[in-house]
Amino acid sequence: MSATQPNDISLQNFKKPFHSSSNRIWIKQPLACFTANELDARGGIVIEGERIKEVLPLGQLPSLPVDEVVDASELVVLPGLINTHHHFYQTLTRAWGPVVSEPLFPWLKTLYPVWARLTPEALSLATQVAMAELLLSGCTTAADHHYLFPTGMEDAIDVQVDVVRQLGMRAMLTRGSMSLGENEGGLPPQHTVQNGDVILADSHRLIKQYHERGEGAQIQIALAPCSPFSVTREIMADSAILAQQEDVRLHTHLAETLDEEDFCLKTFGLRTVDYLDSVGWMSDRTWLAHGIHFNGQEIKRLGAAGVGICHCPVSNMRLASGICPTLDLSAAGAHIGLGVDGSASNDASNMMYEARQALYLQRLKYGAEKITPERVLGWATKGSAALLGRNDIGEITPGKQADLAFYKLDELRFSGSHDPIAALLLCGAEKAEHVMIGGQWRVKEGQIIDLDLPTLIEKHKACAKQLVAG
Repeated sequence: MSATQPNDISLQNFKKPFHSSSNRIWIKQPLACFTANELDARGGIVIEGERIKEVLPLGQLPSLPVDEVVDASELVVLPGLINTHHHFYQTLTRAWGPVVSEPLFPWLKTLYPVWARLTPEALSLATQVAMAELLLSGCTTAADHHYLFPTGMEDAIDVQVDVVRQLGMRAMLTRGSMSLGENEGGLPPQHTVQNGDVILADSHRLIKQYHERGEGAQIQIALAPCSPFSVTREIMADSAILAQQEDVRLHTHLAETLDEEDFCLKTFGLRTVDYLDSVGWMSDRTWLAHGIHFNGQEIKRLGAAGVGICHCPVSNMRLASGICPTLDLSAAGAHIGLGVDGSASNDASNMMYEARQALYLQRLKYGAEKITPERVLGWATKGSAALLGRNDIGEITPGKQADLAFYKLDELRFSGSHDPIAALLLCGAEKAEHVMIGGQWRVKEGQIIDLDLPTLIEKHKACAKQLVAG
């Protein structure tokens, strides 16, 4: 079989083993392709095994024979989207009446006692739902910030590892923590906090047991003390030391609200960035969720240190927290990525929806000309990959992992649209038609392979009802 006369196989009939394959696949002549770089992919993408082998400009054919061809003439292709901040367990408390109209601190205080009733089974269901929803939106890699370890939940991250492997996504599972309870002036109730030695010992165990290094890693571990108002200075500083020793990344919430800024000034006598600096976190292994309330000097310091910022527009609007100064941070040298945040402050786990809201919220701050669909999609792909310290995902270019999301523009909402890339955000694409991770199909024709979604929803809904009822 020659490259000029390949065996055309429709995607719906294409069956590829989930595990390794040396097949060469040609994603032929997509309707449009956003590569997150300057490459022309109008001729398509050649995949060999788990990697992208060739990116073809219009009119160019694969350099070697291919085994299968996917007709992409009605598909818009993106690098797999990368979600850099989430709290999977919160899918159990979406749209809960008592906190629907509360800002962050009262929202947290009301939800902490409910979340403290979390069980391993509930976390497994919540993680499955969050990751499935992300996957269906075209997300291939997700970072989760899990910081709740009440009695019986000591193996929470282990539970999540099992789900990641089941769904075949990539994940940065961050070992969160809370060590500053109400008795010490923090926000969380005492029964939700842990001792610093326990936190560090489990963090070390998880790194040794699960953290994968190098290209193509599926599961990675990061250290993630929750926030300035829920952890001690000691656990922040000790986590930074451990992260450096083990060469893993650091993550926390910072500068999300003015209440948090006031807390830092009152408790530590420092603004948020000064506090971050004082505990050894001003480095390029750190990425922060939200990053809203910085002054100009702080933005310069964060950029100079190479700190990453995860913009969470929907959560920031839902809790009325503010608008992240993305372009100022980027100009200073900080990487910008996107995250859906917890499903109790966003109520959705959809990266395309998040990207659309990022486009509109940031236009309010910077104007339409500066915030283009391509810039925002860049945050959701290449930018997010940089936050997680990865250079093997987030772009469509030879040598990168074959993580791809495919969208069709055949719904009513797209009728009359002209620019396929812009239409994804402006017309509101919310669901991918197909998703590939490491050269393996995980979503085909809008359905997750090997997942009984109706049964999952039924179990998850029952669990959510039970958790809230107590």
